[in-house]
Amino acid sequence: MSGVSKVFLRDPSCPSWFTVFVSITQNVAEVQERIATAARRARRDPKEITLMAVSKTFGPERIREAHQAGLRVFGENRLQEFAGKAGALADLKDVEWHMIGHLQTNKASKTAGLFDAVDSVDSLRLAEKLNSSAAQIQKKLAVLIEINAGGEAAKSGMSLESPELEELLRAAARLENLEFRGLMTIPPFSDDPQQARPYFRKVRELRDQISARRLQSIGMDVLSMGMSHDFEVAIEEGSTCVRVGTAIFGERDKF
Repeated sequence: MSGVSKVFLRDPSCPSWFTVFVSITQNVAEVQERIATAARRARRDPKEITLMAVSKTFGPERIREAHQAGLRVFGENRLQEFAGKAGALADLKDVEWHMIGHLQTNKASKTAGLFDAVDSVDSLRLAEKLNSSAAQIQKKLAVLIEINAGGEAAKSGMSLESPELEELLRAAARLENLEFRGLMTIPPFSDDPQQARPYFRKVRELRDQISARRLQSIGMDVLSMGMSHDFEVAIEEGSTCVRVGTAIFGERDKF
């Protein structure tokens, strides 16, 4: 059955494991309908919003099912994990692979070779390393600047008023092998999606401020905000790309 995955779930009332079937095709359709509904509430065109499938921990077959369901943009968190499954997915057509997890500078070279975009640039040093690596393979690498909107010490990303953010924006013109497309953020987690709204709004306002400056080599068309539990709020606050994993694939694999 195309687009259907077998997964194992635990019934809270039963100590044994049982098998259920998750239709990725159906999940994608439901998520797309939720995107469209949220966009209409915000008086936006649903076509403005990209659905990124967060495929971290999921094996090649599950990713293929998502591709068969029409998805073309995929996000991965770990370089080593994606490197291990990239070969098995090399034949997929019209796919964009995005690195969305924290990236160490010593992994910039391999990342530039494997991915089409890095959505988690959180320092000028990392941007410089990615630019140099992309130049060596004559590649233009799309990037987003990651913003730590909640100022959380445990999370990567630049703070809203970080002096290094200004430094990075000014350096963009000389980083000729990077294409700066916009901002990405992960707000502080809350069970209530509405708690993420002020953080999404602050990042959107930052995007608007940067865009108004018309800086050389800086594009601000992309605002990557919102995950499975809060993407509808993110859309209402201006997100142009939502990163959805569990609502598409179900519970995480131990890949």
